[in-house]
Amino acid sequence: MLVGTSGWQYADWKPLLYPDVPQRLWLERHAELFATVEVNNAFYRLPRREVFEAWAARTPDDYVITVKASRFLSHIKRLREPQEPVARLMDRVAGLGSKLGAVLLQLPPTLQRDVTLLDDCLACFPPGTRVAVEPRHDSWWDPGVREVLERRSSALVWADSFGKAVTPLWRTTDWGYVRLHHGPGDSWDYGYDGVRPWAARLAETWADEENVYAYTNNDPTGAALRDAEHLAVALHRRGRTTTRVATRQGLALAPSGNG
Repeated sequence: MLVGTSGWQYADWKPLLYPDVPQRLWLERHAELFATVEVNNAFYRLPRREVFEAWAARTPDDYVITVKASRFLSHIKRLREPQEPVARLMDRVAGLGSKLGAVLLQLPPTLQRDVTLLDDCLACFPPGTRVAVEPRHDSWWDPGVREVLERRSSALVWADSFGKAVTPLWRTTDWGYVRLHHGPGDSWDYGYDGVRPWAARLAETWADEENVYAYTNNDPTGAALRDAEHLAVALHRRGRTTTRVATRQGLALAPSGNG
């Protein structure tokens, strides 16, 4: 199971992850301590192919990079006329080569269910591309949506906000994708007790040899770093193997929760 963070460039992380590292080498430091990252800035501005090529060249062979699709496709076009935006996205991320993990397609919360739009969009991705879909309107929780995801071998993102699942826990393909957005209390942190139910769900749903991408997306105060470690520990206790994560023993990660 691939456990990582959503992004690597956060000022709050400097004293924790990069105390003696210049910003130009933060990616290298992240890749030393984690084996995967979810790139969110591609949502706001899709980097050139050369940028993706540089990221691939600067990171170890086992580093996996997932990419959030541009908002032009999801929020401006709202999945309509997807051929050109998908082709442009895939041409750019091809610079990652074998390091490309999945493509995250997050839908706007105002976009209601349209099974045909979703199916047409997913059909534009090259065969073999792992696309994880994160709808954010309750109308999408419909058997027809599940059927499209299953037929297109796309994963429904399992998303958590404030300690609660905000999506159905459908397994729609042979790999999974989880995003933890905000812990259950006023703090951003989940703590060990907050991630433990997710570790149980993942272990019950996927075998150890199956790929699951799990990203902590609660970056303020370094919460994502602590919770990535909590999740890895909880998965290990469930008999699951994870990729490397930064640990409190090796970094200045303050304890949180009951880890």
